[in-house]
Amino acid sequence: MSQQLTNNDVKQADVSRVMHSWSVQGTLNPFVIKSGLGVKVWDFEGNEYLDFSSQLVNTNVGHQHPRLVKAIQEQAAELATVAPAHANITRARAAEAILSIAPAGFKKVFFTNAGADAVENAFRMARIVTGRDKILSQYRSYHGNTSGAIQATGERRRFKNEYAHSFVHFFGPHTYRSDFWSSSEEEECERALQHLRRVVESEDPSNIAAIILEALPGSAGIIVPPQGYFEGVRKLCDEYGIMVIMDEVMAGFGRTGKWFAHQHADVKPDLITVAKGVNSGYVPVGGVIVSDAISDYFDDKMFPGGLTYSGHPLAMASIVENIAIMKDEKLVENAERLGRELLGPALKAFAEKHAVVGDVRG
Repeated sequence: MSQQLTNNDVKQADVSRVMHSWSVQGTLNPFVIKSGLGVKVWDFEGNEYLDFSSQLVNTNVGHQHPRLVKAIQEQAAELATVAPAHANITRARAAEAILSIAPAGFKKVFFTNAGADAVENAFRMARIVTGRDKILSQYRSYHGNTSGAIQATGERRRFKNEYAHSFVHFFGPHTYRSDFWSSSEEEECERALQHLRRVVESEDPSNIAAIILEALPGSAGIIVPPQGYFEGVRKLCDEYGIMVIMDEVMAGFGRTGKWFAHQHADVKPDLITVAKGVNSGYVPVGGVIVSDAISDYFDDKMFPGGLTYSGHPLAMASIVENIAIMKDEKLVENAERLGRELLGPALKAFAEKHAVVGDVRG
């Protein structure tokens, strides 16, 4: 009979053998999880916890959803892996499921293994199609930890990873901590757009391939863009032939009460990056949702990119079932209702009650 593992047994086994991300290895004291179900997780000693963070903001349908687990099991029994060059019906169905909820004007999906390499391939597409090099992004942003994605990231985690070239940062709008001395949302939007115009024109717009925006800046502070900002960025990009990449890796798939957070604005990007909630993180996966125009461009030109596990069948099966679950259980509608009826009013009341709270968002 095997000895029952304790939390400390698992922790010591982990930290002695596994190199962890974003950590000083000798100071690690990780939280231990054995199992999960719905919004709850348990450790090896039977303690129960609420997973308020949804792991890394990705378990949108909860832990161990029986339909999602079953879909992965059934796909593994039929075909556990297949090369990306081959046609596979599960991959086609996953793309179809994503496109069924995407905005109009998108007709293909390029599958990756995570959000970061989705961003990398969006950069690649934008640069190839425009024939330009530079990528612009906000200082208050996080786009991933691969070479280009971390360089596009504006926050401090990029500092020791700045090896890529042709990335330029700008200040985005922030109505609570304005960099533009604004006194209203309208003024913040106007001044942020004017600042962006100055940066674009100072960096030679004829060499700017794309501007990447988080649909809702996440790691940088859940910063809701003012009304009209995305529309203004789109207009500026159209003026200079610059593409708009919308990073929906964290905010997409229902978290804001719409399938994609940018749908709260009247804007159509050229490329949309996804991961996390696309399959609730059950299998590593990401993707780029590609507009009609960019898809058509590669009809008679080679796309010079690929990944061994692009469109992996287990990930594809999880996407198909995850989106079906979200539709069947009306999770997007429920998120909108909870925000409107519960979370929004409660946060506002909390701020009104406590003078030390300067701003609430959500």
